[in-house]
Amino acid sequence: MQSRKFHFASVLTPEAWKRDVTVTVDGSGMITHVGAGSEGERITGIAVPAMPNVHSHAHQRFMLGLAERAGPGADSFWTWREAMYGFALRLSPDDLEAVAAQLYVEMLKSGFSVVGEFQYLHHAPDGTPYADPAEMSLRCFAAAQHAGIGITILPTLYAFGGFGGQDPVPGQRRFLNHVERFLKIVDSLSIQAKDSALRHVGISPHSLRAVTPELLREVIAALPPDAPIHVHVAEQMKEVDDCLAFSGRRPVELLMDSFDLSDRWTAIHATHMTPTETAALARSGAIAGLCPTTEANLGDGIFPGVDFMGERGAIAIGSDSHITVSPAEDLRMLEYSQRLRDRTRNALAGGPGRSTGRTLYDAALKGGARSMRQPIGAIAPGYRFDVTVLDADHPLLAGRAEDSALDTWIFSGGNALVRDVFVGGAHVVKDRHHIHEDQIARNFRAALRRLDT
Repeated sequence: MQSRKFHFASVLTPEAWKRDVTVTVDGSGMITHVGAGSEGERITGIAVPAMPNVHSHAHQRFMLGLAERAGPGADSFWTWREAMYGFALRLSPDDLEAVAAQLYVEMLKSGFSVVGEFQYLHHAPDGTPYADPAEMSLRCFAAAQHAGIGITILPTLYAFGGFGGQDPVPGQRRFLNHVERFLKIVDSLSIQAKDSALRHVGISPHSLRAVTPELLREVIAALPPDAPIHVHVAEQMKEVDDCLAFSGRRPVELLMDSFDLSDRWTAIHATHMTPTETAALARSGAIAGLCPTTEANLGDGIFPGVDFMGERGAIAIGSDSHITVSPAEDLRMLEYSQRLRDRTRNALAGGPGRSTGRTLYDAALKGGARSMRQPIGAIAPGYRFDVTVLDADHPLLAGRAEDSALDTWIFSGGNALVRDVFVGGAHVVKDRHHIHEDQIARNFRAALRRLDT
């Protein structure tokens, strides 16, 4: 494929906003030059780097809107989890591929260009391994290819039902693996990832409830030294209490005592931390993978964002259970949670006169790119051409430019302002319509009909 040129009236570059910019993209989808000029295909709108979505459970898209009725007694994350297990036990490989493809289209249309798929449906519904133990993760690869989204697949290591090696519950039978079989999944995915520059492979030890430090160390020793590692930690107070009862330490404390954290690690949620834990996690270089709309939906709690970012901690965002799929909404929820807790405004702006939306967007881009281990997150030479284009003609953006336009997208416009999306130079969303949207939606509806029978 030959190189191409795209002209934008307004572009967010690492240095600053720039006007009348031509971006040159080579045949592999990488940016080779960004400079002044009006050459190439004119793309109307405001160009920003597309956002990585670092935490996704694609199978949970199937249950969207079906867990919003109060059950008997106290309703909580733990009662929701039991309902989720019931849905998860029903999906076939074909179903997962159809559901994931629909989800990935929705991600692209919202301005995400890469998904971190935390994939733990490994076996058949009765717990029997598939002939290829990576079957379900490979279906996520196939869904991502059909949708045209980048993917960092994170097969989940899951061995126990609670701290200290407790027996798993029946609803977890699709998740469970021993080390040898789990590494076969990783190896199979690594072979398939060589076929596409949009595919990368890491792992996701589910949590310290589901994996002992000894087991995880055995798996990490078999991985490439830079492979990303994502882990749920300190999402719920019950998890904190159980960890204290088992080890005398809180989950983040136990994680940091057990492993030498670095920027290859993404701590998903990390909601319940002491000030000491917050500072230590920030200084470790690990990324906090935040899912604010899911965390709000599940009643998890509020991440200590002011203190964590005040310590120069790295953040990224994910849509997790996909109660909504929108980088704007997750960044908005992150900021608003801090405002509600502290009864203030522009809590995460980072200083007087700074744009809160710009500060959050820059931080999530940088942390997300590191978390995904993909060459994304900037419109600059050496980065992949993953770009979201905001509709400058939308009434909400009338009279708005640069940081004001970004603030308007995040705090007011949301997905309605996303007009076009490119991934690796491919124009996958054109004027709000995904190139394979109709076919993928038909497949999704067919899967839902099968699942409803």
